[in-house]
Amino acid sequence: MTFTQLEVFAALARAGSFSRAAALLGITQSAVSHALRALEGELQVQLVRREGPHSPLTDAGTRLLQRANDILQQKEALRQEADAERGMARGTLRVASFGATSSLRLLPPLITEYRRRQPAVLVQIDEQNDDTVVKWLLERRVEIGFVVLPDERFETVPLVEDELVALLPAAHRLAAQRSIRAADLQGEAFVRTSAGSGAHIDRFLAEAGAQPAAIYHFEQMSSMQGFVAQGHAIAIAARLAVPEQAPEGMVYRSLSPRQRRVTGLAVRSMERLSPAAAGFVELAREMARKKQFG
Repeated sequence: MTFTQLEVFAALARAGSFSRAAALLGITQSAVSHALRALEGELQVQLVRREGPHSPLTDAGTRLLQRANDILQQKEALRQEADAERGMARGTLRVASFGATSSLRLLPPLITEYRRRQPAVLVQIDEQNDDTVVKWLLERRVEIGFVVLPDERFETVPLVEDELVALLPAAHRLAAQRSIRAADLQGEAFVRTSAGSGAHIDRFLAEAGAQPAAIYHFEQMSSMQGFVAQGHAIAIAARLAVPEQAPEGMVYRSLSPRQRRVTGLAVRSMERLSPAAAGFVELAREMARKKQFG
């Protein structure tokens, strides 16, 4: 078994196909196939299903992926530790972000300062929905992820607090109210998004037994906001995930009772972080103490 074989396996899991994995790694598709066959031969288990253009992991592959990613993360940490011993700070850091709050409000100042301090470290950022960020952390595909707290599965660093707000068409009858109760949304046309805080929104509605007509679903926060502004539906989103000033045709209203939300960093183990990741977490802590986010 070689690191190259594990890297091919991990890339294939991320990409979902042999061709995309080859492009991701900068090698030929036949090289990907050869490396994977060699790894499966040594482990004596099928890791990937060959299903035309798509190559999903088998159940065994899914279980073994976490171990493979763990080995690769420790390899990267070892290399970074060796570089540090020679007075150099370099390497690759993989971070998962979950949407506008982390990608637009938290990451820009954090990345700017981190690059100033660690110019030789390559930071790779992938934006996914909340559930995928958590999945990637559990599978060790990334060392650091932005999550909504609390989350007992990880060691975490709180960074910023905001609240959930209702997004209303400016002409809607509820726009005249100062705050919105869950019961006010009963039967109302409602739009959901995978952009974040879904569990918090569901809990807010469920505790009051409210059932809005969730007939619209958008992956992108911008699509959801546009639909609300055009008067088609109501939505709920985190305050930091929407523009500071409500777009034309839309108003923001607090929820009643107010729904606090804390966003932070999550890692599997602070003690096992690579030097690059440890520096990123420490900088985030420093900036949070100085209230440089939000």
